[in-house]
Amino acid sequence: MAVPSPSPVAKSDLRVEALARRRAYARSLSPQLRAALERDLADIVLPHLAGAAVVAFYHPLKDEIDPVSIIDQLGAGRRVALPWFVDRDSRMMFREGPAREPSPWGVLQPPASAEGLAPDIVLVPLVAADRGGTRIGHGKGHYDRALAHLREGGPALAIGLAWEPQILDRPIPADPWDVRLDAIATPKEWIPCR
Repeated sequence: MAVPSPSPVAKSDLRVEALARRRAYARSLSPQLRAALERDLADIVLPHLAGAAVVAFYHPLKDEIDPVSIIDQLGAGRRVALPWFVDRDSRMMFREGPAREPSPWGVLQPPASAEGLAPDIVLVPLVAADRGGTRIGHGKGHYDRALAHLREGGPALAIGLAWEPQILDRPIPADPWDVRLDAIATPKEWIPCR
């Protein structure tokens, strides 16, 4: 169940529109073009990961942009963390990859025995975002809670990854619990948000 937003513009309506837009865009791409765009995304993101010891990634849902090209080029000496859940209602944590077991949503996650990590940088999937860093996700608040928890222990940079049509030029109303992204990357653009 999605967390209801007190904002006057219903985020649920924005989410429905943005999901349809993301789906249509991703499905319009040939496999070759999609792979090329994801490599372009890696070229834009990788310079911003310099100095990070632990980078958190995600396994994409069907229409989300895939960060695998970034992982493939990350380089030695860096640790890869992935989201990990006990169940659908638990707080998202990060454990060292690789992902080998199904999560409560069916995508792979690291095993429970994998080391828990506190990432320096979290690459965040999104449904939509504005240029100020307000993000709409799937409505469960997992990334907002996880980022807020990480930042209690020190700085953690949040970089949203998106296809071009997911970036809105108009502001998205922020709820009190929303954690802003520090930057957004698309295959064509780096957008600083702070």
